[in-house]
Amino acid sequence: MTDFLQRVAVSWSTTLDEVLARAARHGRDGLVVFDLDSTVFDNRPRQARIVREYGTAHGLPALGRCQGWHFTTGWDLKGAAVACGVSEADYEKHRAALKAFWGERFFTSQYCIDDVEIVGAPRYLAALLATGTRLVYVTGRQEDMRAGSVACLAKCGMPTPTTDGRVTLLMKPTLRESDDEYKRVTHARLKTMGPVVAAFDNEPTHVNDYATNFPEALAVHLATDHSGRPVPLDPRVISVPHFAY
Repeated sequence: MTDFLQRVAVSWSTTLDEVLARAARHGRDGLVVFDLDSTVFDNRPRQARIVREYGTAHGLPALGRCQGWHFTTGWDLKGAAVACGVSEADYEKHRAALKAFWGERFFTSQYCIDDVEIVGAPRYLAALLATGTRLVYVTGRQEDMRAGSVACLAKCGMPTPTTDGRVTLLMKPTLRESDDEYKRVTHARLKTMGPVVAAFDNEPTHVNDYATNFPEALAVHLATDHSGRPVPLDPRVISVPHFAY
């Protein structure tokens, strides 16, 4: 993540202005695409809640005090546990059980409601809608997380799906589908919906795919956190740290 933050140019906010200008030119015909996790949502409160519940259930008071800011290195349970004060030896004793506990909860509507907005996202999404463009959320979350995802968008003051097509939420059928393949398949659907003005994603693989498959669009990378795979960003991709400017 640090390397990607270093990639953010001093003039990064001009990219957000350019997306707004392009969206206004396209109006209702255009689409602006956003991922959810680590793009418009900060998942750290959800992660911390799960770690706290594990700590309480297993007599680890240090984990019971976990907060979002303990996740300083992306989606790293070990890093968060150690930051909370758990020794590496104790973490290793609980690693498999904590990971299983996390996996049973993280991908659920009941827990994703704890997410908060990436700084500036509500205002920026509202500004995009005001141009007349359409918003499409394309997420690796599965369909049985739809209720919690929509509720969290509303909680954070971000646009929720509409029946008129102004705002659309596209989700995987089930958890087992690959996020990479699902998003690539979804590109074909986006092409039938209208011209993609810009696409925002935190995952290098995904934003690179947008740059390749939609060469006329602005491919924008959120330099927040990601899966940790060593994937370099396409030179055409522009990195931004958040939406507040």
